[in-house]
Amino acid sequence: MSSLIGKEGIDIELNAPAKKFFDMICNTPNQVSDASADNIQKVAALNGDFGSTGSIVCWNYIHDGEPKYAKEVIEGIDRKNYSISYRVFEGDILKEFKSFVLKVQSIPKSNQGEGSIARWTFEYEKLHEGIAFPKSLLELAKQVSKDVDSHLIQPN
Repeated sequence: MSSLIGKEGIDIELNAPAKKFFDMICNTPNQVSDASADNIQKVAALNGDFGSTGSIVCWNYIHDGEPKYAKEVIEGIDRKNYSISYRVFEGDILKEFKSFVLKVQSIPKSNQGEGSIARWTFEYEKLHEGIAFPKSLLELAKQVSKDVDSHLIQPN
């Protein structure tokens, strides 16, 4: 039974300050579709507000070349540690997973605010043994992070 439960993660080096990356992912995720248009089509707050625990957020994205969606509830926000946690409760990923939680943390590389690490963690329970974790989700997280980073460091 325990082999159905898993955890995968990836760290991505960024040039943008941790606070700026966290602010976009947490407070203005609707702008992620501007920064990473090839991967994220639309992000909408369906119930509540972006950046508020308990709010419902819908992500329309491309994964493995297919348009997909995920409705997620914001389970927790740790503004001090630049971390947000989403639980998927509806969408394509639940065709293979009983539960799926995604956590994003932005970690400063230095006290001067220069550069950061985007740490994505996926915690899940598969519906059955025959399902492999889609490693391409880690690549999607990496590409979206790099796109957001490029967007954030552009001069205004």
